[in-house]
Amino acid sequence: MSGAGTERRVLDEAPGIRAMTWVMAIMLFLTLLAAAGGLGTARAARALDRQLAGRLTVQVMEGEPTRREATTRRVLAALGDREEVVRTVRVPQAELAAMLKPWLGADAADAGLPVPALIDVDLVDTDPATVTRVAQVVRAVSPATVQVEEHATWMTPVSGFLSSMTWLAGLVVMLMMAATGAVVMLAARAGLEAHRTTIGVMHILGSTDVQIARLFQRRIAIDAGIGSAAGGLGALAVILLVGGQMAALGSELLGSVALGPAQWLVLALLPFGFVALATFAARVAVLGQLRRTL
Repeated sequence: MSGAGTERRVLDEAPGIRAMTWVMAIMLFLTLLAAAGGLGTARAARALDRQLAGRLTVQVMEGEPTRREATTRRVLAALGDREEVVRTVRVPQAELAAMLKPWLGADAADAGLPVPALIDVDLVDTDPATVTRVAQVVRAVSPATVQVEEHATWMTPVSGFLSSMTWLAGLVVMLMMAATGAVVMLAARAGLEAHRTTIGVMHILGSTDVQIARLFQRRIAIDAGIGSAAGGLGALAVILLVGGQMAALGSELLGSVALGPAQWLVLALLPFGFVALATFAARVAVLGQLRRTL
């Protein structure tokens, strides 16, 4: 008793086996969404670290414009003499006024408020010792009015949050794969119970446990493949929709969550991994059950 016709007669009547199509579709849909979120946040965290590492912002907190300008020039001169400094850029006052406009209104520039001078500094490396040396040189210009802020310091909570979300997404993916394996094993055992008599006859006629297991794993692999295709297409539609909405927001941080070629490759391999997992779980479950009961 072998061949495609026998396979259909042995397996198609088992509801647990046929339900695998829907189970795999739902499982893979959720897994791909979790994986896409994890891969996106991991990519955003790396991009954030690259952008902020080794960068400083110098604030000249001097209320009187003339003294503020003189102090700013001295700070720029001190930074220009340091080999650790790659680039220094003074933020234009017009840009600072534009940043204050949402809170102070259109007359922010004419309000006469003492807006500090800002200088963005890029360093040659991210070594904490380098950052400390440059910060000390800058503060020495005017300890009372000059402040130095490390970009990495005030963005550490954001980076930590992104890392936590990445690990959480990875945990969800592993749990979904474990749940999928368990469901497949239960479905395979249900199929065995539904056809216990038929399988007993197959044994009498000379079929081995491995041959019977192949029937089950082939049927489950087909159903898992169909379900993976359906779930994968659904997840792809959702990922593209969400990605387009994030890109439309114009946020640099949210834009960095977008998936790159490596991330898309991982997502493309997940459906094949799920089919392989289902096939392996079915083989293990069927062979184990046959050895114990038949």
